[in-house]
Amino acid sequence: MSAARSVAIKASKARTHSGRFTNLEADKLRGGYYTSSQLADWLCSWAIRKGSDRVLEPSCGNGAFVAAAVRRLSEIGADADAISGQLRGIEIVGDEAAAARKLLRGAVGARAAEIVETGDFFAWWNSQPQPGFDAVVGNPPFIRYQTFPEPHRSRAMAIMESLGLTPNRLTNIWVPFVAAAAASLRPDGRMAFVLPAELLQVTYAAQLRSFLNDRFARIDIVACNELFFENAEQEVVLLLADGALARPSENNVCRMALTEMATVAEIVRQSPESLVSKAEHKTLRHENEKWLKYFLTTKEIEFMRALRASDVVTSLATHASIDVGVVTGKNEFFVLSGEQVRDLELERYTIPLVSRSAQLKGARVDRKDWSALAAAGDRVHLLDLKPLNGSRLTDALARYIRLGESKDVHTGYKCSIRTPWYAVPSIWTPDAFAFRQIYDFPRMVLNEAGATSTDTIHRLRSRGPKPERLIANTYTWLTAASAEIEGRSYGGGVLELEPTEAERLLVPAKLNGAMPLAESDRLTRKGRLDDVLEENARVVLQGHLGLSKRDCQTLQTIWTKMRDRRMARRRRGKSTAADRAS
Repeated sequence: MSAARSVAIKASKARTHSGRFTNLEADKLRGGYYTSSQLADWLCSWAIRKGSDRVLEPSCGNGAFVAAAVRRLSEIGADADAISGQLRGIEIVGDEAAAARKLLRGAVGARAAEIVETGDFFAWWNSQPQPGFDAVVGNPPFIRYQTFPEPHRSRAMAIMESLGLTPNRLTNIWVPFVAAAAASLRPDGRMAFVLPAELLQVTYAAQLRSFLNDRFARIDIVACNELFFENAEQEVVLLLADGALARPSENNVCRMALTEMATVAEIVRQSPESLVSKAEHKTLRHENEKWLKYFLTTKEIEFMRALRASDVVTSLATHASIDVGVVTGKNEFFVLSGEQVRDLELERYTIPLVSRSAQLKGARVDRKDWSALAAAGDRVHLLDLKPLNGSRLTDALARYIRLGESKDVHTGYKCSIRTPWYAVPSIWTPDAFAFRQIYDFPRMVLNEAGATSTDTIHRLRSRGPKPERLIANTYTWLTAASAEIEGRSYGGGVLELEPTEAERLLVPAKLNGAMPLAESDRLTRKGRLDDVLEENARVVLQGHLGLSKRDCQTLQTIWTKMRDRRMARRRRGKSTAADRAS
């Protein structure tokens, strides 16, 4: 089965290609997972409507999309001799470009050399009159900014800037591919891409979301609970952007729909037109809202927007700040067990720590909980050398530092930029902890243990309210539903919240009574979180916010719908792994 350029996920094998950037794992540069010819055919059948269409594949890999485009053009009446002038595939890897030409020879003969050009897409784009195509199809590479070498990166960033976008060091290279591809379309053109699901949710793609909103009449996203690429954790989606505008406009009314299918087979079994015709299209907002919420109904979306705009609800940032946990640079050295602390004679230089979310069982953690973790041998002691304050090192501490240097701990990036390298910065004790990675509910945990945390757990500091009251008011369907919208989910079903995203979680504007935190803690530890949420629906959502029972049910539905959607991928991944093992 032929394949096209995929999104880069994990490097499975290190190898290089002629004409490519050396000294980098090839999979990280060109992608190690491939789009099937069946899916390429499906996307081309939607994007290419007329036999006279001019078609671009900006990163054609070894040829699945250009081959599918040839089949589609031939099917709808394109002259075999004319196809080489209508279709263009650009590929930077010489070996891949040669493979694409070889794949096409059976259909177009020697003209395959005219269709596939070897080179940098961004350099090629700059040399062409724009716009020049009726359809753009493909699967652009998913490459981190730091990994994409010069001069290709500078060209890509310059094109983004010319199109009104502001790139930064978080920008993944698929973003300028999509922007340049959209700018290549003639009026009423179509774009069909396989893209990472980050399109829907990450901050660095926010500008691109607005950019697409301004340039297309309609956008369909097709997602799948079954991951598109076997053995890959990266979730991808299919982007179908229709009705390219002659000129981008902030006043454009773009219609958006997200369609979710259980398997890839269910997607390709029906025509693209039939699949997207069943979707409920909503009006995109011209702002940086994430597109994840378009999995919801129009009524649910409007309900959440109205809540956020109301006086009774506010963002968590009103009451608290969220920061990352302590970044040590080498947890193996700085995070210790009680036995290590005793053996190394470092008792004077450690403070209590929680290092994993699994150590937080309920809605609060106290000194007794921490002591139990320490007694069980968990690594819950953080080396904190601020008390030294320039004083002489004890013999025990000097020995441990020399041990770290013998293991090159001091040469790691985070340690190497500190003076001295073993002085970990930003060690402070928060009022509470907030989960960074969430499997079910976005739990906040009151800190009564006097502990800090590593960067696997966020730290919360109250801006004024009593921390206990604040935490008690986060155990609601309101906060849970907003977490699913504000966070980002990955192929393994995990919801992740960065600090700025966590600060956008919805909570009551006035922190009145809620279920006592001690009771919430007791029930949560017993696995009875639903009982907590039910009671807080009555006390907080209805009693204090004035929501109706139907409103509460809507919030519960939004939370469970979005949560179950992402967790279905997690269950699918586990069953697939079990199937392979059996």
